[in-house]
Amino acid sequence: MSARSQCGAIGIRSSQLGNRSFFHLHLISDSTGETLIAVARAVSAQYDGISAIEHVYPLVRSRSQLERVTDGIQAAPGMVLYTLVDPDLALEVEKVCLETGSPCLSVLSPVVNMFEAYLGAASRGRPGAQHTLNADYFKRIDAMNYTMMHDDGQLVSGLADADVILFGVSRTSKTPTSIYLANRGVKTANVPYVPGVPVPQGMTEFRGPLVVGLVASAERIVQIRQNRLLSLNASDSSSYVDEEAVAAEITETRRICARNRWPVIDVTRRSIEETAAAIMDLYRDHRLRQTSSWETRGQGAATGPTTTS
Repeated sequence: MSARSQCGAIGIRSSQLGNRSFFHLHLISDSTGETLIAVARAVSAQYDGISAIEHVYPLVRSRSQLERVTDGIQAAPGMVLYTLVDPDLALEVEKVCLETGSPCLSVLSPVVNMFEAYLGAASRGRPGAQHTLNADYFKRIDAMNYTMMHDDGQLVSGLADADVILFGVSRTSKTPTSIYLANRGVKTANVPYVPGVPVPQGMTEFRGPLVVGLVASAERIVQIRQNRLLSLNASDSSSYVDEEAVAAEITETRRICARNRWPVIDVTRRSIEETAAAIMDLYRDHRLRQTSSWETRGQGAATGPTTTS
């Protein structure tokens, strides 16, 4: 077993507070640290009653920048995860982990090793290579600009240019889900269902965008709406928080979606990330059907009409 993955292989040093256990988790990256944070939180979520005290060190690319990292590990030993492409910096991290009895792991090394073995080529070893200002980056910026301009039914004249349109009653997380999708390069508009108000003209006839309905249980929506009114110091006597009225809104939303054959996602027990993942699945299928349809039409145009003798 390598020192990199096994150094400091002793029990986690944790502290107790009430019924919860806490431990120090050091996340060291030569880029933004997003990869490490996502991995660490995904694993931490599997343990009930245990929480990580995160120490995040992004953009560590020199020995001088590494000093505050080693000082932090020495001051609060715990688990250490890192993504450092510079082998000298990685060795320094492993050294301080051995000294403090802190288990450490290079998170990307197993993946990089598999890629190198399969592809027969060495990696470039360039920090933050996924964050270059390339076409994908500008696509995300363009998608974010579009999404912010088409939030909550604004600029309905540009809906046909969307990749995805989210449709649903108030408080079904349409805006945060739209922003999450935009950050992945998907131009997303969202349109609220308003009782007595028809959907924007042309939306039921769009062939380009994927329209997805978002619903939730009436109880959940009422709860969120009540919290919203409390934060605004507003009265909660309107139909906005009446459970029967909300249930009617949800029913009508489902009817509109069924009539137009739009898929519906119940977000009652879904996080924004889970909702977005489900939408991305639907969007991929939608794009595949579009591509297949275009290819079929293209072949027909190239072949021309057939005749029988």
